[in-house]
Amino acid sequence: MNFDDTPQEAAFRETARKWIDANAPKELLAELSKSSLGRIRLANHDIVDVGKAWQKKKAEGGWACLHWPKEYGGRSATPIERVIWQQEEGVYGKLTQPFQIGEGMCGPTVMAWGSEDAKRRHLPKLASGEEIWCQLFSEPSAGSDVAGLRTRAEKKGENWIVNGQKIWTSGAHYSDYGLLIARTDPNVPKHKGLTMFFLDMKSPGVEVRPIKQANGMQEFNEVYFTDVVIPDGQRLGAVGEGWSVSLTTLMNERMSIGSRLATGVPELFEFCSNLMLEGGLAIDDPAVRSKLASWAVKSSGLKYTSYRAISSLSKGEQPGPENSIGKLVSGMMLQDIATYAMDLQGAAGVLTGTGEETVQGQFQQMLLSSPSMRIAGGTDEILRNIIAERVLGLPGDIRVDKDVPFNKIPTKGR
Repeated sequence: MNFDDTPQEAAFRETARKWIDANAPKELLAELSKSSLGRIRLANHDIVDVGKAWQKKKAEGGWACLHWPKEYGGRSATPIERVIWQQEEGVYGKLTQPFQIGEGMCGPTVMAWGSEDAKRRHLPKLASGEEIWCQLFSEPSAGSDVAGLRTRAEKKGENWIVNGQKIWTSGAHYSDYGLLIARTDPNVPKHKGLTMFFLDMKSPGVEVRPIKQANGMQEFNEVYFTDVVIPDGQRLGAVGEGWSVSLTTLMNERMSIGSRLATGVPELFEFCSNLMLEGGLAIDDPAVRSKLASWAVKSSGLKYTSYRAISSLSKGEQPGPENSIGKLVSGMMLQDIATYAMDLQGAAGVLTGTGEETVQGQFQQMLLSSPSMRIAGGTDEILRNIIAERVLGLPGDIRVDKDVPFNKIPTKGR
């Protein structure tokens, strides 16, 4: 591994640093620096409005969706330049949270499978923050089995009529467009009867119902479709190729989540350095130090595994499974660290507010949010299967429904 920038990379980093220093909304720096635990919540600003303003400014300066081709709103930057930008953008990158699904998942899918007209019409608007996209995959009856979905699309003339339900759709309540996978043929095995579309979220028949979360926020939604009309021109890939198209989205989703997920290790070290227990500072307690050391080792492993990917990118190579491993380990650490911090706090862990309580409230938010990080982008079990089968070459799980037509698969109601 080589941790040093090349002269060209160093020049790019300096240019990016100067632009950020001149244009970043520094009045939000303190709030953004404290929001790495749990979810981002700004006291006097709406994250969508602030995010749109930052995204627009980046697009005007040529810093949005750097790795995308220029004709689609990007900069045609190299993969390593994208990594450098993310490093320099730092906490201000949290302002682009409303666009992460569009930039990291939907955009690459449209770029890979959409018509040239669709690319030129939508990608520049996505890059500039004018349009926000969401991902309509998960369903109540399918769980982690995306291919078990039941939302159906039926062809009528040059249009498709969609009926069904999606759930856990992040950002659907403020999105302009959505990437939708639906069943178009129930008479073939479940992976073969799917087709991918994109649709206007303001289309007649689309109903979005926010889900109230345990941490008090409303980021996820249920989305219902009642006779929603989607033109065939908004189909991505061929009819029945939806699963192949979805793999593009899922691959980018896991990479996006794995590369940005915080673990809470630095915050826990700082907290333990100031928390007084009965016998003195928490960080002086041997049991606490043992826990901190264990997480420090894991954090270091994640860091250098990430550097391996960066080093590969710098050489023009494709990285291996580093981001899947990072997402799996980070998600578990996030929950374990939050649980331990709450145990150290005792009854004080229920407090939220200002001053010292803010730190305690952050770990509380982290604990309430952490389970979703072990589900989003693939559950721990799904990721372990991927690593086992595609990296280690172990035998795949037995699938009794592999060659069974979807409408012949037994369900509870039958």
